[in-house]
Amino acid sequence: MACKAENNVPAVGAREAVRGRIISWMQVLTEEDEGHSGEVKRFLPRPCLQCDDPPCTKVCPVYATYLNPEGIVAQIYARCIGCRFCMAACPYNAKYFNWHRYQREGPGQNPDVSVRPKGVVEKCTFCHHRLQKVRERALAEKREMAPGEYVPACAEACPARAIIFGDLSDPNSEVSRLARSPRAFRLQEELGTRPKVIYLTEGEGRG
Repeated sequence: MACKAENNVPAVGAREAVRGRIISWMQVLTEEDEGHSGEVKRFLPRPCLQCDDPPCTKVCPVYATYLNPEGIVAQIYARCIGCRFCMAACPYNAKYFNWHRYQREGPGQNPDVSVRPKGVVEKCTFCHHRLQKVRERALAEKREMAPGEYVPACAEACPARAIIFGDLSDPNSEVSRLARSPRAFRLQEELGTRPKVIYLTEGEGRG
């Protein structure tokens, strides 16, 4: 819900939901334990995995999606022509097509995030608008950005700290330490997309 509220992700309504048109930038995948009557073994939150070698960017004919300098797979909504090639190329189903203009700009929405028009593809950007605000504040104060100053809404709102966000390029950061854990894995790593979202198998500490 924090993701939806922060990024103006629309509620499509029951009729569109039946057609499979739910828009949810953060899906929670479930893994079932077949040895125990199919009960849920664990939950895997799946945003856009922000791949270092994203197949979606290679098929867009108008460069509406690209890998930006921060390593985020960005989306330029004004440039998107709705061909949905990027959706077909993404093996994680992390992009969504906006079939209608489900909502209008107005009270109750985040003014820092645009309301997408109909006919475009949208996706998680790790709340990139938050990064822009933190960067501008640091520039105005003539200082470097502080660790932990930029955090996406999902990580900030998670009461169990199941989602940890940070700088993978900093070897001393918490996420870098967790990424080096023998319990660390990436979804469908064999595809070679090199996702930056890393999960931990069950064990001591968080998983």
